Amino acid sequence: MDLHELIEKTVVGLGFELVDLEQSPRARVLRLFIDKQDKPGGVDVEDCALVSNQLSRVLMVENIDYDRLEVSSPGLDRLLKRQADFERFAGSEVTLRLRLPVAGRRNFNGVLLGLQDGKIRLQVDAVETEIDLDNVDKARLVPKFD
Repeated sequence: MDLHELIEKTVVGLGFELVDLEQSPRARVLRLFIDKQDKPGGVDVEDCALVSNQLSRVLMVENIDYDRLEVSSPGLDRLLKRQADFERFAGSEVTLRLRLPVAGRRNFNGVLLGLQDGKIRLQVDAVETEIDLDNVDKARLVPKFD
């Protein structure tokens, strides 16, 4: 089992979702972003501590060498990576950066309408646009402050 699988299995086993995993060169720093879909307000410090403590034990048992483990929430500008993310956050404002330009553009900002047949549906300036999910380099929610 590789490191990503081990971490994801542990996080999911605790009832959380692994949003992203970042590793420094040679995996000296492991940075995890976790979420809990059914928890109002998202994850808190206690959730991060719970995951951190459990992962520390698992990594020790599995003899994984690392210097630092960081566990946090994905934040208000959460990354969207999986198909389920694009369905879950339909209706939210997002920003997309593409690998290859579409209509001469690589950056889009609009309202996410969902995902259909491997294409992200996005409303940009009252025009609906479809973008291949495979062409997305990075997608993030745009934070809303009231």
